[in-house]
Amino acid sequence: MSEQTGKQLSKEEKDARFEAELLPVLDPLYNFAYRLTLDEDDANDLVQETYLKAYRFFDYFEQGTNAKAWLFRILKNSFINEFRKKSKQPAKVDYSEVEGYYNSDDVEGEGGVATTTDMRTESVQDLIGDEVASALNALPVDFRTVIILCDLEGFTYEEMAKILDIPIGTVRSRLHRARNSLKEKLEKYAKSMGYNG
Repeated sequence: MSEQTGKQLSKEEKDARFEAELLPVLDPLYNFAYRLTLDEDDANDLVQETYLKAYRFFDYFEQGTNAKAWLFRILKNSFINEFRKKSKQPAKVDYSEVEGYYNSDDVEGEGGVATTTDMRTESVQDLIGDEVASALNALPVDFRTVIILCDLEGFTYEEMAKILDIPIGTVRSRLHRARNSLKEKLEKYAKSMGYNG
């Protein structure tokens, strides 16, 4: 049922509103999913699951409110639920993938050094640089999430509190600790690049 009119939307109206309000958020949503999962396939799955849930519950979305924050919250909750589910399962190793890699002719690159190409690493590095991407990815997920939401996606503290379902004071505290941790991780690199201070 539509929040504003009190009547059920037709499928065509629902689809048109869904496309107009939620599909423009696809790229930032994928970036957030990728930075949480650090895996291209998992990020795609998470975004797909988010849009399926958003479509299923679209009647509850209030037109004119922050669609991006609504989708980010759905994605974050889906990520946490999946993380909890996976953490209760024993670790799995795909031996065929390991065996396939070590039996391939591509294992050694120039000079006998092993090479692998990882597109997600390259794309993040293109955006924020190798050292920053590595330092960001090394942060615990709670810290990485607040840095992504605030500094890369531009959400306000209030929006972040709603997305993460935590008090605003916790948002500020996590962000402060996350930035300090990132600063510590990047200090040596900054000095090697000639930045002092």
